[in-house]
Amino acid sequence: MKQLVLIRHGQSLWNAENKFTGWVDSPLSERGIQEAMKAGKLIKEFDVDIQIAFTSFLSRAIDTLNLLLKELDKNNLIVNKTWNLNERHYGSLTGLNKEETKKK
Repeated sequence: MKQLVLIRHGQSLWNAENKFTGWVDSPLSERGIQEAMKAGKLIKEFDVDIQIAFTSFLSRAIDTLNLLLKELDKNNLIVNKTWNLNERHYGSLTGLNKEETKKK
């Protein structure tokens, strides 16, 4: 049976600060690194055979995928990157704190 596995990137530094991130290339936080590694371990635990991978051009997504693939010992898997998977662009909201913006 074929399976589709969808995984969101791990927490980024801007996610940790509750900022609208969009296309800003905010790297993974330490928590995000741990989340990516845990995702890989869970996929391995459930014996899911990843055969193809897709990611956005944003480093937080690429790094999440690479950490996950490392846990699966699939470092040589072909990865398809496309801007179509980038997070939505927030325009003038980019970089603003979500809670502070909501209050305004």
